[in-house]
Amino acid sequence: MAQMSAAQALVKSLAREGVETVFGLPGVQIMDIYDAFYEEPSIRLITTRHEQTAAYMADGYARTTGKIGVALVVPGPGLLNASAAIGTAYASSSPVLLISGQVESYNINKGRGAVHEVVNQLDVLTNITKWRSNITEPKDVPSAVHEAMRQLKTGRPRPVALEIPSDVLPMKDDIELLEPEVFAKDSPDPSLVKETVELLSLAQRPVIWAGGGINSADANIQLTQLAEAINAPVIVTAEGKGAIPENHPQYAGPFYYGHGPGQAIIPQADVILAVGSRLHFFAPVSWSFKPSQSLIHIDADPAELGRNWPETVSICADARLALQAITKEMSGRSFASKWHREEIAQHREEAYQTTKRQAPNQVEIIETLRMELDDDAIVISGISSIGYWSHLAFPVLTPRSYLNSSYFATLGYAFPTALGAKVANPRRQVVAFCGDGGFMYGLPDLATAVQEGINLVTIVFNDQALGASLMDQETRYRRRVIGTQLHTPDFAKLSQSFGAEGIKLDNAKELRNALRAALKLQRPVVIEVPIESWTPPFQLSPPGAF
Repeated sequence: MAQMSAAQALVKSLAREGVETVFGLPGVQIMDIYDAFYEEPSIRLITTRHEQTAAYMADGYARTTGKIGVALVVPGPGLLNASAAIGTAYASSSPVLLISGQVESYNINKGRGAVHEVVNQLDVLTNITKWRSNITEPKDVPSAVHEAMRQLKTGRPRPVALEIPSDVLPMKDDIELLEPEVFAKDSPDPSLVKETVELLSLAQRPVIWAGGGINSADANIQLTQLAEAINAPVIVTAEGKGAIPENHPQYAGPFYYGHGPGQAIIPQADVILAVGSRLHFFAPVSWSFKPSQSLIHIDADPAELGRNWPETVSICADARLALQAITKEMSGRSFASKWHREEIAQHREEAYQTTKRQAPNQVEIIETLRMELDDDAIVISGISSIGYWSHLAFPVLTPRSYLNSSYFATLGYAFPTALGAKVANPRRQVVAFCGDGGFMYGLPDLATAVQEGINLVTIVFNDQALGASLMDQETRYRRRVIGTQLHTPDFAKLSQSFGAEGIKLDNAKELRNALRAALKLQRPVVIEVPIESWTPPFQLSPPGAF
C-alpha cells in the first residue's frame, strides 16, 4: 500500500491495466485527474475540442486495435456531449471506458443546481453502457477500474462508465493498486459443438453469415479456415466486413439493407452458421431464413440468441474459441458441401455488377479509392452516400480496417473516429469518408489533429445537402424539399486556416491524384470533392424485397 489520492490511484490503475492513451477535455471537476497525468508519462493525454470527439476517438482507437479506448469528461454537459459517441460504441460492440467527473458528494442527486449537475447522472447511460459504477472512496478506485476492465474484456465488448465526485479525487488514503488480470473468454458447450459439426457435415449447401463479432473476437483466421474446411460461401454484414478477406474464394459478398448476394445464396442454404451477428434484417426480404433451414447461431451475448429467428443450435461463447472448437471437432470428418468456387464467384460478381448499375458514379469513386489505398488501410465509412455504398462496393482485405457506426447510424462520427484510429495506427493509412453535413459536426477538432500531429486524410464529399434526407424528400415526399439543403464553407481554405492541408477539387475525376498526393504528406489533409446528391441503398428496393 502507499499513500496517494483517488486521482493518482485512478491514473496509476489505468497505467497498470495497459492504457496508453486517454482522450479528454478538462474542466473543474476533473482537474485533479489531469494533475495526476502530469506524473504518468506512460499515458498520452490528448485534449479534444468537444467531448463527443473524445469518446469517438476512444471508439476508433479501440475498434482498430482491440485495446481499451478511454475517454475522460466532466459531468453534466460533458457526459451528455459524449453520449452519442458512447451510444455508437455500444451499437458497434466497442470496448470504451468513459470516465466522468461528478459534482461534490454532498450535492449528488440533490437538485440544488451545482455546476454541471445532472440528477442520477449514470441513469443517462443505462441503455448505452454494459456496466456503470460510482466511486465514493479513494480506496475503491483500483477495484472499480479492475472491474471495468473485466466487463470490457469478457462477454460482449461494450462501453462501461465510471464516475468520481470532485471532492473524492483529491482525498488521500493508503491504497493498494491491483495487478492486471488476463480474463478467460467464454468457451462453447462441447455438446453444442458436436451438434453443430453433425449439421455441418451433412449440409449440402452450408452458408456462413459473419457479423462484427468476428472482428471483435479476432476470429478472422478461424472463420476463414472453417469456411475453407466445409466449403461454404461467406456473407458479411456491414459491421462484419474484414471478417474474411474480400478477395478470398469463399467470400460471397456483403449484406446491407437487403442488397448483396444473399437473395441468390440464402434460399439455397440447408444449414446457416451465423457468427457474431444480431441477425436483424433492416429491410424485409422474401429470401430471409426459413424454418426448413437449420440455423446455428454463435454469439458472445446470450440476449442475441434466438432474438430474431428460431435457432436450431444456439451457442453463447467467444467467437474465436467457438470456431476453434468446431474446427477441432471436425478433424477426420468429410463434408457434403456441393458448392463450387466458380459458383460462389459468379454470385459475388453478379451482386457487384448490380451495385454498379444502381450506383455507377459512387462505385467509380469507391474503386478509385480502393486502388490508391494500401491493403491494410483503415477506412472510416461515414453517414454519406459514398459511405453507404462502400458497405457494398469497397473491398476490405484485412481485419479491423473498416469501421461504420452500425445501427446507430450517427451523423458526424466518421472524422473524429478516424482521428482515434490514426492515433492508434500512426504508420498505417487512415482515411475518413465524410459528407459535408457530417464533417461539420467535428470540424473544430481539425485543431486537435494539427496540434497532436494526427496525419489523417479526410475526404469530404460535398453535395451541399443532407443528401439521404434530401433524396427522401425527392422520392417519398414528391419533391417537397425543406430543411435539407446546406450552406457549406470552402473546406479546403478552412482546413488551411487550422494549419492542415486543404485540397479542393473541381470534380471527382481529380480524386485519384489528390488522394495519392495527400497520402504522401506528413500532416492532416482534407480533400473536398463536389458531388451530386445520390440515392442511398436503403431507399432503393433490393432484389427479392417484398
